[in-house]
Amino acid sequence: MAKQKSRRRREVAEPTVFEQARDELFQHIMRCAVIGAEPEHQVEWFDETMKYLGDRYHELSEGELKDLRTLGERFAAPPKAKTPEVDAASAA
Repeated sequence: MAKQKSRRRREVAEPTVFEQARDELFQHIMRCAVIGAEPEHQVEWFDETMKYLGDRYHELSEGELKDLRTLGERFAAPPKAKTPEVDAASAA
């Protein structure tokens, strides 16, 4: 007699409003070429975009909007260059 496989339905959690806004912000950053833009242009772009996201996602608190901006600014920042580690033995 063959065993029947039980089919479990996995519940898929709906993304939170914050997660939706974060994902939209990241998509806008990539589409609008914010990465690599001049710092003053990035500040202006983030000011305008955060106003838009605040209107679009009115459920978000001021703190959450600040957190979103921080995440977006980090996402748009150029990668930090790695500094080569100096081997103590070779430096002597």
